[in-house]
Amino acid sequence: MELLFLPLQALSILIIMPYVAFVPAAVFVALWHWKKSRISLITAILWALYGLYELGMYLRILCSGECNIRVDLLAIYPLLLGFSLATVTIIIVQTHCASTLCNTLKHHVTCGIRRNP
Repeated sequence: MELLFLPLQALSILIIMPYVAFVPAAVFVALWHWKKSRISLITAILWALYGLYELGMYLRILCSGECNIRVDLLAIYPLLLGFSLATVTIIIVQTHCASTLCNTLKHHVTCGIRRNP
């Protein structure tokens, strides 16, 4: 059961170093620039918004008094992890399918096989 919460515990580093959240945001912007996948851009925006939110919490701008009990993270972390995992999966599938389709088309052209759409 502890393994289930390991990714969530790893994300707790973002509480003490909120600027780290901009690293995955930059990675997803790069993926969006490379693949032009809309979900990459959405994920990058989510990470950047979370980074700004967490920075506001860290600087006590969005939090007055005690901010030690962070129930909001029970919703935020799974959302970020879900979008990140979905984005990486979609990019891998699109890249793999594109290369497979390309190889299939090259094979059909070189072999003289033509299909009617």
